[in-house]
Amino acid sequence: MNKTSALNATRRRSELQRLGDGAPIDVLVIGGGITGAGIALDAASRGMSVALVEKHDLAFGTSRWSSKLVHGGLRYLATGNIGIARRSAVERNLLMTRNAPHLVHAMPQLVPLLPEMTTASRALVRVGFAAGDGLRRLAGTPASVLPRSRRIDARRAAELAPTVRRAGLDGALLAYDGQLIDDARLVTAVARTAAQCGATVLTRVVASQASGTSATLTDTLTGETLEVTARAVINASGVWAGAVDESVKLRPSRGTHLVFDAAVFGNPVAALTVPIPGEINRFVFAMPEQLGRVYLGLTDEDAPGPIPDVPEPTAAEITFLLETVNTALETSVGPADVIGAYAGLRPLIDTGSGRTADVSREHAVTESPSGVISVIGGKLTEYRYMAEDVLDRAVTLRGLTAGPCRTRNLPLVGAPSNPGAAPRSAVALPDSLVARYGAEAADVLAQARCERPAEAVAEGIDVTRAEFEYAITHEGALSVDDILDRRTRIGLVATDRERATDCAAEILATLS
Repeated sequence: MNKTSALNATRRRSELQRLGDGAPIDVLVIGGGITGAGIALDAASRGMSVALVEKHDLAFGTSRWSSKLVHGGLRYLATGNIGIARRSAVERNLLMTRNAPHLVHAMPQLVPLLPEMTTASRALVRVGFAAGDGLRRLAGTPASVLPRSRRIDARRAAELAPTVRRAGLDGALLAYDGQLIDDARLVTAVARTAAQCGATVLTRVVASQASGTSATLTDTLTGETLEVTARAVINASGVWAGAVDESVKLRPSRGTHLVFDAAVFGNPVAALTVPIPGEINRFVFAMPEQLGRVYLGLTDEDAPGPIPDVPEPTAAEITFLLETVNTALETSVGPADVIGAYAGLRPLIDTGSGRTADVSREHAVTESPSGVISVIGGKLTEYRYMAEDVLDRAVTLRGLTAGPCRTRNLPLVGAPSNPGAAPRSAVALPDSLVARYGAEAADVLAQARCERPAEAVAEGIDVTRAEFEYAITHEGALSVDDILDRRTRIGLVATDRERATDCAAEILATLS
């Protein structure tokens, strides 16, 4: 367990060489999103030998395009899916109290009571929030971690969401859910914790010709190939799962978010939660985020056809999000206020009919004729449960020798109780640094060798030069894009990316 968690180019080279020596491993995981990283961690912590390969970078796909929420399952309870609702609440509790308390915090969700909201709709939201409180208690999450829901008056509502429409505002309903500082940071933390447990984690490595016991791996940086033998090959490549196992049938659904300067929404404290007209249980959220931003989402649209590496929002989705949130705002926001946008594809199981918004978020574990084990569907909040499920299946199907699952009580890198946590710093650290790195925050500055480590990478961006260095030396970043788009989220805003690119390139060059 006490191996280093640091991922970097040096470790990558040595582990690729060791993998090429030909010794069989227990588990080969294909895909470096949250599901694949979770499987690698589960397998390594059970004592199995495991290698994870990702053709791009950690969190390159859907795992970085979420709403950054750790949902408690309220939406699924409303649709009668009690099982996934309960599991979601339990997994949220584990993340907030054991696995990653440094990365997940309580986010207030404010539903304004405006004249357009009918008595029936208000009652439905109240009942839903009460049910959410019940889920929280059932999962064992204390109110000190996730406060109880309640009604607040109009004055307090305007304090939490300053741009809410005042005319006819009859207060608001307030509830709480889990919010990640960033989804890509969670993936990186899980992957590094897997490495700490002994897993091999390799980015820029493509797996092809996968079978139940082997795969050909190609290092895209050098073009070199190697054959790997494994007792179990697990396909966790999300919306690209069909490319690894053609028997997998998915129905991708596109979810789009818009990015704003938080000042446009009055620097809100709560997520303004706006019912979608004509829908019973769907909302649009304007959520306060790191780097002084607000993310507005979310859409749920069919996305047939070839799977792009980086999906793009459509004009119709942008219009829909703006029009919906404007129903609850004092002053409308428009396209000129949008400073960034992103879209992700949900890997939904193809049920053959209905709207994607109504397709179950359950996951499934399948075995192809060639023996590849695939995990498909699911949602970010349940990544740990999904990993446990697919590993249990692999152990049974392949007769693997493995201990019991340990991830329920396994703190991730950065959590205070992780074995690699640094001693508490006597030096005051920036809040933004602590929010992103938790117990590692002091190490990020202390271990930096670059010039002016505490200096911001660009004016007005609260990311330090030391964080860029740490992304390279400890978090596996191999390129400027890795640093700007996934280890930090500076790249979501094009003008920010332009201002920070030279710094990222400079620090990368000094460490190469």
